[in-house]
Amino acid sequence: MDKTIDNLDEAVSGIPDGAVLMIGGFGGSGAPIELIHALIDRYRATGSPKDLTVVNNNAGTGKIGISAMIDAGMVRKIICSYPRTKDHESFANKYLSGELELELLPQGTLSERIRAAGAGIPAFFTPTSYGTDLAEGKQIQEFDGKPYVMERSLKADFAFVKAELGDPHGNLTYRLAARNFNPIMCMAADTAIAQVSKAVPLGGINPVDVITPGIFVSGIVEVPDPQQEEDLIRAGEVY
Repeated sequence: MDKTIDNLDEAVSGIPDGAVLMIGGFGGSGAPIELIHALIDRYRATGSPKDLTVVNNNAGTGKIGISAMIDAGMVRKIICSYPRTKDHESFANKYLSGELELELLPQGTLSERIRAAGAGIPAFFTPTSYGTDLAEGKQIQEFDGKPYVMERSLKADFAFVKAELGDPHGNLTYRLAARNFNPIMCMAADTAIAQVSKAVPLGGINPVDVITPGIFVSGIVEVPDPQQEEDLIRAGEVY
């Protein structure tokens, strides 16, 4: 039952080519930068993984994190709700050249598709996107006289998340707004890997404070002083 992983290299070693990878975070809040950069290091050393489908709130900013994955050529498709950030050059260049696919989703629809997958719900209906290009080709059904668009749940092979505390069974807590997409991504992925700011022993988290139960987490790796995306971008860092 001990799900502790010794280091970041080991934590990212199981991601294969073509995987669907959910990455937590809302902007830099809750973004697992160290896990992302460890995966880039593995790609540069081995050429794998490539052809990834990345699910995130946005398509990366600056030259770090998801943007660095895109620049490295690891990503085939992005599923997100906000591709245009302040500095979205990495995404824009690959997308406009035809090297990167985009599936654009309203943010609430993205969140609910992920949550539905974790809850075992194969599809749901929402009024959001009706009458727009985003509803093209999707089933439309009327409820109480109003049209709704059917959306399928969104599952992943792997999820990378950032948590505050984690114990050997994989129970997690989050710091403030860093919670965002992370808990539902753990539920929607076959394998969820969490970088935690502090690994605590069993009993180190009060059961009432557990946000993500360990049953949804496959491994935790301690990263005591995690970097913040916005700080790296302001410093002009390039990974």
